[in-house]
Amino acid sequence: MKIRDEIASDRDAIRGLHLCSFPTADEADLVERLRENGDVVFSLVAEVADCLAGHVLFSRMVAPFPALGLAPVAVFPEWRGQGMAARLIESGLTAAVADWDAVFVLGEPAYYGRFGFAAAAAQGFQSPYAGPYFMVRALKSHLPASCGRVDYPKAFAALG
Repeated sequence: MKIRDEIASDRDAIRGLHLCSFPTADEADLVERLRENGDVVFSLVAEVADCLAGHVLFSRMVAPFPALGLAPVAVFPEWRGQGMAARLIESGLTAAVADWDAVFVLGEPAYYGRFGFAAAAAQGFQSPYAGPYFMVRALKSHLPASCGRVDYPKAFAALG
């Protein structure tokens, strides 16, 4: 398996991946809107034998410090359960360390907790997504602030 940056010729396969992985086209449409709006910071794909098998996207957020949002992440069904999503997420987190202070995610705490995301660390931040599934991970030794307004890019507003 190889992890690399998305290239323009990957876009149809990425859309197909998200259409296959989620019950609606919302996530596939989200990826396209984030690209169109210039909010994509990292878009990584996993390849197996030159075939796209997984994707993760990190977008620019509005926060009291430089922060990214992790979403969406998907892997084709035949490659699930083999650590591909974890490798994509870890690769994105590693790439983000140099220029960003934190990454936010809205997801399952049991899954994202293993990457260092914590809902308790996000409790002081105001967000429409605040609650037990809204988590943050510091990329440095600590978060530069523990409260303030946090907003995903406007493309997220179209999600249900």
